[in-house]
Amino acid sequence: MQMLDPTERHSRGLEDLEEDLAAALPETQGSRFYPLIRRWALHVIPFLLLAAAVFVLWREFRDVSVGEIAASMRAWGYGSVVWALTLSAASFTLMGLVEWLGLRWAGARLPLPPALWGSFLANAIGHTLGANLLVSGAVRARFYDRFGVSLKQVAATTVFHGVSFAVGLSALAGASLLIADGHDRAVTRIAGPVADGLGVLLLAGVSAYVVLCGTLKRPLRGFGHSLKLPSWRVALAQIGLGAVDNAVAAGIIWTLLPEGSVGYFSFVGAYAPSVVVGLASHVPGGVGVFEGSMSALLASVPPAPLAAAFLGYRLAFFLLPLLIAGVALAGDAVHRHRRS
Repeated sequence: MQMLDPTERHSRGLEDLEEDLAAALPETQGSRFYPLIRRWALHVIPFLLLAAAVFVLWREFRDVSVGEIAASMRAWGYGSVVWALTLSAASFTLMGLVEWLGLRWAGARLPLPPALWGSFLANAIGHTLGANLLVSGAVRARFYDRFGVSLKQVAATTVFHGVSFAVGLSALAGASLLIADGHDRAVTRIAGPVADGLGVLLLAGVSAYVVLCGTLKRPLRGFGHSLKLPSWRVALAQIGLGAVDNAVAAGIIWTLLPEGSVGYFSFVGAYAPSVVVGLASHVPGGVGVFEGSMSALLASVPPAPLAAAFLGYRLAFFLLPLLIAGVALAGDAVHRHRRS
């Protein structure tokens, strides 16, 4: 994952930085990777997934009124709202720790506070706008330029963060699918044998990643790039931080649901694949696609509280951080303009 051969620093607009990061990141983000197939897939698949999500949402929530959703939101109480906001802040803090670890691994020795802030800006904007690798990478490049972090180090940190998220989510989902008992599994539409098989497969993949990091010493080469895997110790840190981060993020929705409506581990078993589907859809923030997948998998959760929990999740984990990050970036742009 670590990009070799450092390059010059850039201090330009986000659009220019996105183009450079598209070249610095693995070639699946570039323009020469099966261009025709990729172009059609990126145009057609989001519409197909969004259309399917709209149908699922209509089917699940067609009998739910706005008044019922509002009543479910009032039933949260101040305690649940505080918990949701606290879990959102905790998730962004954990993402910041992954960022700091990735920066140090890429050779950029930044203190923890700027790494936490840079991670917050990148993830708050990237989560909501979609195209996460390029968008979040461009925000990172813009912010870390003042600390002397090269574009190659930004690209390495961005990939490191993405891998940490993937292996952490896989570990959490695999463990949850295996831990959930029979009663909890009855709440979801994931059959027991399927859940067990997926859990074993996901944990096997995570274990294979650790083994590969511990045994493969030479850089991986492909798509015109050289990528150096981290040590097995760093890989374990990626898995641990990524799993806890995803567990905390899932808890934002779960804490807003009525008590006893679904067990946590069964809920995570539905949450994890829904996150993946939302990311794969390339719809900004996975809006609609994520909710459609969740509502399809959570069979017996009442629709009104579930819809209210979705709204609370979007507010606490997407819109509020995006607002804070947008104001901060606008203020930083004004400050730089005045200095120049």
